[in-house]
Amino acid sequence: MSQEKVDRYKEQKAHRQEIYKKEKRILALEKTAGILICVAVVAWIGYSVYGKVTASQDAKVIETVMDATAIDDYLAETDAAE
Repeated sequence: MSQEKVDRYKEQKAHRQEIYKKEKRILALEKTAGILICVAVVAWIGYSVYGKVTASQDAKVIETVMDATAIDDYLAETDAAE
């Protein structure tokens, strides 16, 4: 082995614990970020589905408005005539 390789090996060996800790931290951060992204996507999909379901249920309700003043007036006249 060349002297450069030997020096690099000694440097890595001296800092091996620090390198492993750094790699573990990076891996944990990557996993955490991946989990957070998955949770965000699932929550977004759930919210979208909930919005569509409640919108379709609101669309099923039909409200009809009718002006009944003519009928009320007619009934009032018939009661007064009796």
